Amino acid sequence: MAFHRFMPVLLVDDHHTMIDILRDQLRQIRFADVDEANSGGEALSKLCARRYELIISDWHMEPVTGLDLLKAVRTDPGLKQIPFIMVTGESRAENVVTARKFGVSGYIVKPFNAPTLKAKIEAVLAATS
Repeated sequence: MAFHRFMPVLLVDDHHTMIDILRDQLRQIRFADVDEANSGGEALSKLCARRYELIISDWHMEPVTGLDLLKAVRTDPGLKQIPFIMVTGESRAENVVTARKFGVSGYIVKPFNAPTLKAKIEAVLAATS
């Protein structure tokens, strides 16, 4: 899948500040169609209502975690092909292994900047082509 500025992206995080940071970073790298969800449950509702080409989700949310969201996306035939980047403040190896086990497309540890996010998105999209 190729990177293009009008591809619809869904940001999922229960902290508004992180959503604002991610949205700003995506604007810096020229994304124009960014939607947000404040929980995994809200994300699932949005994923049923609209087609997205990329999901960027925080790991630590309640009651539906980013890992729960990833599992739901990967088991849904209509959603499973969407690239999914997991964002977390933890760099524990077991979390990376768990996320990979459930089909995460990429994993990025906070804090990060717009060029790092862009490189991760490009790598994830290149791998799904």
